[in-house]
Amino acid sequence: MEKFDISDLRILTVLQRDSSLSQRELAEQVGLSQNACWRRLQRLQASGILAGTQARVDLAALGLDLTVFVMLQTRQHSRDWVARFARHVAALPEVIDFHRIGGEWDYLLKVVTPGMAGYDRFYQRLIDGFEFDKVTGLFSMERILENRPADLNRLI
Repeated sequence: MEKFDISDLRILTVLQRDSSLSQRELAEQVGLSQNACWRRLQRLQASGILAGTQARVDLAALGLDLTVFVMLQTRQHSRDWVARFARHVAALPEVIDFHRIGGEWDYLLKVVTPGMAGYDRFYQRLIDGFEFDKVTGLFSMERILENRPADLNRLI
């Protein structure tokens, strides 16, 4: 793993909060010259640590007001089955996060839909053609903390 210093961590922390900053604004916030900041940005991008920028969208404001964490358990674990299932899930636009997990459950999906009827339509497409031992949905009632930037200075 490449070594990163406090200035690199400051850059990454600031960009997690607001990636729309100009290079000048970013340099000012992290206490570097524009040239030094630019060189570090280039190195962070080349190393793969800085993997792009995204805008955070309030999905509820667009009518996607139901968030469901779907947990699945299956007896199917062959590479072919997993690859087919991963392609199937990736084609479902409601899925915004998809994880293979350890423990009692095998997969965890974060799904956004326009209400319960939207979730029911999603659910029917999700299970179509696949057998599961258990499927459960945990319905989010309130977003308390979401898309939190990692506090890299405290974690690393």
